[in-house]
Amino acid sequence: MNATDSDSLPVHVLLERAEERRLAGDYQVGGELARSAADLAAAIGDAAGEAAALRSLANQVMRVGRQEEAIAACRRAAVALEGLDDPVGLCEVLTLQAMPLLELGMHDEALEVLATARDIAQRLGNRELLYWVHNRTGVVHGSMGNREMSTETLTRALDMADGMNAEARFCILNNVSDNAVYEVTRLRGRGEREAAESMLADALGHVTEALRLAREAGHPYREAMSLDNHGMLLALAGDLDGAAGLIEESRRIAVRSGYRSLESAALQHQARIRLMRGDHAEAIDGLLQALDRARQAGERPMAMEISRELSEAHERIGDFVAALAHYRDFHDLERELHNEVAAARARMAAHHFELDNVRLEAENARLEAELHRARSAELAADNLLWQRQATEDALTGLPNRRSVDERLPKLLATGGPVCVAVADVDLFKRVNDRYGHFVGDEVLRRIAAILLDRIGETDLVARFGGEEFLIALHGSGIEDARAQCELLRASVAAYPWETIEKGLTVTISLGLAEVAGPASLADAMSRADQRLYDAKRNGRNRVQAD
Repeated sequence: MNATDSDSLPVHVLLERAEERRLAGDYQVGGELARSAADLAAAIGDAAGEAAALRSLANQVMRVGRQEEAIAACRRAAVALEGLDDPVGLCEVLTLQAMPLLELGMHDEALEVLATARDIAQRLGNRELLYWVHNRTGVVHGSMGNREMSTETLTRALDMADGMNAEARFCILNNVSDNAVYEVTRLRGRGEREAAESMLADALGHVTEALRLAREAGHPYREAMSLDNHGMLLALAGDLDGAAGLIEESRRIAVRSGYRSLESAALQHQARIRLMRGDHAEAIDGLLQALDRARQAGERPMAMEISRELSEAHERIGDFVAALAHYRDFHDLERELHNEVAAARARMAAHHFELDNVRLEAENARLEAELHRARSAELAADNLLWQRQATEDALTGLPNRRSVDERLPKLLATGGPVCVAVADVDLFKRVNDRYGHFVGDEVLRRIAAILLDRIGETDLVARFGGEEFLIALHGSGIEDARAQCELLRASVAAYPWETIEKGLTVTISLGLAEVAGPASLADAMSRADQRLYDAKRNGRNRVQAD
């Protein structure tokens, strides 16, 4: 597939194909596909797709020596995942980021991101995330020479690998095997022969299984790694011929697939086998070839290690001048590495500053959006409050006169008979005078609740002002409306008013009229008002109708 082919594909298809190439060990093509997916996702605002593509990109370019590019991709992915509030994805990216940091010799930074990832994994209680954190942490400790810590951490990860997918199981089996190459030698040097041989036997079993998984997956990169580790373990077991064969097979796969760092490692390990045989001259030639490949691949840590081994090999054959020269090369490379790490830190700090600006801009945009939403909600609430204040009685919560002016004509327009009643609290001034306005207000609130509770869904009850209420009964002729008003009157009279104040009694009088039609509403209201006065004159606590 060329760039033109990928331009027309959607993000998820590009990402699927990138991962297919990764799982096949074709990191060059897979990396380009992942980059295309990330660029497209960024262009269309697909943050989740961009983060996934950047993770795939980082996971592939670091295999072909482009470590700073991998770190930059991880950091961009982390920013996107933070914005998406995706702790699982963030933990995965941080765990991945540790590996290119390690390859650059930035051990402290690698352990720092792994510590953050571990905190996330523990907070989530996610076993798979913890497995990857322990796995990668063990590799970093091994690279730092802390083999005991590496063994402990990798063993913890190995214990967690049951039930995980083939890629996860291969990774830990291979890493445990690689660590054993160094740990067995260390244990033998300390005279712990039994522990060393037990670890070697276990490691041979692990690397055999890792090789099977790599071949089953058809993954040349994994196959080359596990063949190389298997060869070194066989050498420690004394099978130098078998070891040489496996490492040569690893080298051929690396050359064929363009894995320069693995080719350098295979050449270095072939030279170690020759040293074990006592073939110092051939070993030196092999180490020189490995050093050349490591320099070409930009693998300074490996080049340093090979220079040290060259110094030791020349010392063994008595060529102290060459030994000193390679020893000086080792220290020159060490200084170069320190300078390169410092330069890489500076470049990454600049990139981190750019990402901080991106993160700050995103946070500012989020805050502005939240502020806009808050202001909109506040305006909506103010508008709703204004509307309620304009059409609702503050004391009782009932519609007010303005609301009646709007709603009553609409009620009449729906058709069917409508009767209107005007209700007034009897002797309300006496209630206020005797019990106070606080009790008077409470009386009005209770009456409003009684009226509202006893009218139908299509009816209307409103406070007209003072102690006066309007009731509109929809669908009722004058006789039915009279009966309903009698029920309202009786409900108010029967209410236990003494629960508010001892000795308190409250009644209402109602005047009722039928509305002949929308045009006669004013007339009906006037007649209802007149009937109310009739009810008052006739003794109060009664309903008076046309």
